[in-house]
Amino acid sequence: MISTTSIPDYSDVLAAAARIKGAAHETPVLTSTTADALSGANLFFKAENFQRIGAFKFRGAYNAIAALSDDERARGVVTYSSGNHAQAVALASRLLGCAATIIMPSDAPAVKMAATKGYGGTIRTYDRYKENREAIGTALAEEKGMTLIPPYDHPQVIAGQGTAAKELLETVGTLDMLIAPLGGGGLLGGTALAAKAINPSISVIGVEPEAGNDGQQSFRSGKIVEIAVPKTLADGAMTTHLGQHNFPIISDLVDDIVTVGDRDLVRAMAFFLERLKIVVEPTGCLAAAAALFGIAPVKGKRVGIIISGGNIDITRIGELIASQA
Repeated sequence: MISTTSIPDYSDVLAAAARIKGAAHETPVLTSTTADALSGANLFFKAENFQRIGAFKFRGAYNAIAALSDDERARGVVTYSSGNHAQAVALASRLLGCAATIIMPSDAPAVKMAATKGYGGTIRTYDRYKENREAIGTALAEEKGMTLIPPYDHPQVIAGQGTAAKELLETVGTLDMLIAPLGGGGLLGGTALAAKAINPSISVIGVEPEAGNDGQQSFRSGKIVEIAVPKTLADGAMTTHLGQHNFPIISDLVDDIVTVGDRDLVRAMAFFLERLKIVVEPTGCLAAAAALFGIAPVKGKRVGIIISGGNIDITRIGELIASQA
């Protein structure tokens, strides 16, 4: 079965913060004088690569599953994901005593697939270029009586993701701008809900890969635009459209959506390794790349950056950096 509730608001973010307290990590906020000099701004990096399962996705997955009834959890959950939401649902389900079936593309990063299995998820693979994961997930949920927990188009998932921005603003105080990665829209939608409720004058910017700018097209046209599966290093943002629950939030509360190319994502990965000594996956670099390399208008501002995740094979990091040398 599919959960269908109304579009979330900030009260849902507050409820999510209470629900995930003690289960999710309150991740650190990092700063760098070199990053500030490069960008001409004061940057505050919310390091969700230090979150459980290595990405912000744990927040929304845990919140959504914890909000289910005992009967719903007993019947299990199903989701589809290229990796981080897969791991998040698998771990959250294990913690909450719930069986989880995860539909993953056959070409998902091996490190993410292995971690999902390690957390106890049952994986079913599909061809992302020929099959529709939403259709597979919906059919499986209806057949087995499970609850579908989509990676971004779900009110409780969106609310859970918004807790990262809430924590960031509570830690660093007033910001002029908050920049978040954009794939399906769960993180950006939740970020906008929290940021605008706490500080109505803040600018919220979403960042997509150049090859997959369906969100930017949707934002500018006023309707959800669907594209073919994009080919980008940002595997967590290889989505084809925004969700029905997050698009209204993004339309109302987000100030702009920009894009960055794969080369800049690799440059940002190298920067994080060399300067902050942390591992960030390409998708996790979207917001940072926009701030560091002059794509978002950050000069002279106090700017929050969501680092969304750090799940990447170590050998892959070397290959990517070497390819751009």
